[in-house]
Amino acid sequence: MVTSKQENVLLVDMYPVVRLGLKQMIDKEVDLRVCGEADSVETGFAALESLKPDVVILDLALKGASGIELIKRIKQHYSLIPVLVFSLSHESLYAERSLRAGARGYLMKSASGEEIITAIRTLLSQEIYVSGPMGSRMLSKFVEGRPATSSPIDRLSNRELEVFQLIGQGLGTRQIAEKLHLSIKTIESYRAHIKDKLNLGSAMELVHHAIHWQESHESREDAVPESEASSK
Repeated sequence: MVTSKQENVLLVDMYPVVRLGLKQMIDKEVDLRVCGEADSVETGFAALESLKPDVVILDLALKGASGIELIKRIKQHYSLIPVLVFSLSHESLYAERSLRAGARGYLMKSASGEEIITAIRTLLSQEIYVSGPMGSRMLSKFVEGRPATSSPIDRLSNRELEVFQLIGQGLGTRQIAEKLHLSIKTIESYRAHIKDKLNLGSAMELVHHAIHWQESHESREDAVPESEASSK
């Protein structure tokens, strides 16, 4: 799709190297241009207010607060500006949460450059973009009428789930605080909430549960469903 008008793209990602790579790729397209960059919820929303981009690409892992919070703010104040989540967080965990918050698309950072451009243009055409396998899972869930909350993990907030994942990856409280640019006290509070919601009795039980969940989740992601394998 080539148009005479260039569509403006705002990038919100914590890492400059990611923003640089996206900018170099997007600016090669005659109909797209990166109009601004940011690395947090606050700077991202400020850039959106001043630049009024046509589409926003953001990561869920941002400085100080989750990208989900930025999605909600954009939906509340600028609902016509579509948001594409571009994240390392696996789509099986966060795609639905992101779409419910107001995003119009979800793409993992393992995606090809061609798919990123396709996703951007899909959102600019007022359509929703998710990967083929994720779209199939969401459709199956809808057709089968499965309840929205089918697992205790679904009770966790977006930030709690992020902290739970990092615990499962073996990170301690201080490491998680540094990674998420939050205080140790805040992470300790999240850990306490997670224990309560998952009905876990101790910090050690939380760690064991998180590690087991992380390992089982990774094994499910690595397994290719027969229906998907046969379609490749």
